[in-house]
Amino acid sequence: MAEAVVSVWTEERLGNLTRLWAEGLSITQIGLAIGLSRNAVVGKVHRMGLPKRQSPIVRSDKPVEPKRRKLSPLTVADWDRNKCCWPIGDPRASDFHFCGDKIREGRPYCASHCEKAYTNTRERSAA
Repeated sequence: MAEAVVSVWTEERLGNLTRLWAEGLSITQIGLAIGLSRNAVVGKVHRMGLPKRQSPIVRSDKPVEPKRRKLSPLTVADWDRNKCCWPIGDPRASDFHFCGDKIREGRPYCASHCEKAYTNTRERSAA
């Protein structure tokens, strides 16, 4: 004799789901209120075709603009591939700049900054 399968989604639960969804409760809150997992609620909402709601993570249709950093006073005209590009100071500070000394051949840094950058003895001998 086969046992009857009891449906998880009773008429009462379906009614509560629809009502709580319309009230704007979160999926987790609805799951706790009706005694089912968050995933069960998500699946049923999708299958029932309930109206979509805006994600709580994105609060508006306005695109998020990245914060603009203050750039150092160094301009493209001032930059040269033969100048050390070791950063000095906090990039957010107005006095941030790059070293600018003459580089070691084949390296992006001057002699003193190569000593700091290349700690491996093999790298130091190559510098």
